Amino acid sequence: MTSTDDPRDARDDDPQPQEAVDADATTETRGADEPAGSGPEAVTKDASGPAMAAPGGWRRLGEALRPRLSRSQLLAGILCAALGFALVVQVQQSSSDQLSSARQEDLVRLLDEVTQRADRLDDEVARLEATRDELASGTGQAQAALELARERAQSEGILSGRLPAEGPGVEISILDPDGNLTAAQLFNVLEELRNAGAEAIELNGARLVTSSWFVDRDGVIVVDDQELASPYRWTAIGDPATISPALEIPGGAFATVRNKGARVTLLSHDLVQVTAVRAPEEPQFARPQEPRE
Repeated sequence: MTSTDDPRDARDDDPQPQEAVDADATTETRGADEPAGSGPEAVTKDASGPAMAAPGGWRRLGEALRPRLSRSQLLAGILCAALGFALVVQVQQSSSDQLSSARQEDLVRLLDEVTQRADRLDDEVARLEATRDELASGTGQAQAALELARERAQSEGILSGRLPAEGPGVEISILDPDGNLTAAQLFNVLEELRNAGAEAIELNGARLVTSSWFVDRDGVIVVDDQELASPYRWTAIGDPATISPALEIPGGAFATVRNKGARVTLLSHDLVQVTAVRAPEEPQFARPQEPRE
């Protein structure tokens, strides 16, 4: 007699649904390969219902990767800072080693250039200091210019006969008892004195200048409208060692005077005075020339 009450027989004979078997296999396979809740397709098996997708999977993935990205950025920043520091040190070391690695010829040339530049700067400093001193002593420069103008006025005053003068020179006396001398012979004496370098000349109290003239008038020698009479006394300021030989040359002024029967004496002195003066005359025709541009 066969019994159908054995539970094992009933369990063996009752087939399981195919969908349940596939779900169990899928759940077990994924659980073995990857952790639960590690992806968007992860599923959970609930005894009371079908499998469902795990919510919040992507959010948990971002939270897991965020600390890793921060550490990578920090490591990259540290590496960049270290590289920059190494470059700065290398540049400074190269600059400091440039002179130590240079050749002796280059060092000598560099030293010469520096020395020459220092000399040029010293010259420039000296020039600027001299300019500063000149500007600072403007009063002294004005005084020097005034003194120079005064000296020129005195020199021109002597040459023009406007001022009296004194200095080394000669005194000449020409005695013409017979009255044979003419204005031409006296004018030759004046020309010889000028040629010998006489700077101031006086004749019988008349100051002779560049505009002086001689003429015979009614048997009398006239110079600058002043009548002269023998003896004719000359006073000339200049170098006696030059004037005396110039007047005594053969065929010169003294020789001509002696040929006319006059007697001549000449005395040299270390100091003679020309006291006669004359007021400067305004030129009648000559005018100063305008400066050309």
